[in-house]
Amino acid sequence: MRMLFKQRLFSWFDSYDIYDENGTTLFTVEGQLAWGHCLHILDASGCHIATVQQKLMTFLPQFKLYVAENEVGTITKEFSFLKPHFDIDYNGWNITGDWTEWDYTICDAAGTAVAVITKEIFNWTDTYVIDVANPVDALPALMVVLAIDAEKCSRG
Repeated sequence: MRMLFKQRLFSWFDSYDIYDENGTTLFTVEGQLAWGHCLHILDASGCHIATVQQKLMTFLPQFKLYVAENEVGTITKEFSFLKPHFDIDYNGWNITGDWTEWDYTICDAAGTAVAVITKEIFNWTDTYVIDVANPVDALPALMVVLAIDAEKCSRG
């Protein structure tokens, strides 16, 4: 399954549209005014289904993941040289990026790719392509991309 993740051009807060290959809206993301990033994910009908919430006052950037109102995991950026690495306590996944911090791979505990995330560079706003092996993992993969993008945005 392929998802196209695009930040809205003129928005005061973090807001994104996520489409499939045919241009059909799968999800929308609305940022909330808060200390740190708080991103609400809505399904195609506009119902709230998940949240990515930045945890403040931590040594390394950290984001809590919620599906509905239930916490399902945490993503923490790890200290690393050259290649960014994020620790995620969700389904045994791990996240590794390339040195440009544009492309990431999410792997399961067995080392099998769950999703591949690629940033498109010649766009006015942040645009990512998310290739997910199993459509069931689309929402969690989107949550990972939102946390990574928010972490990069927080650095300035």
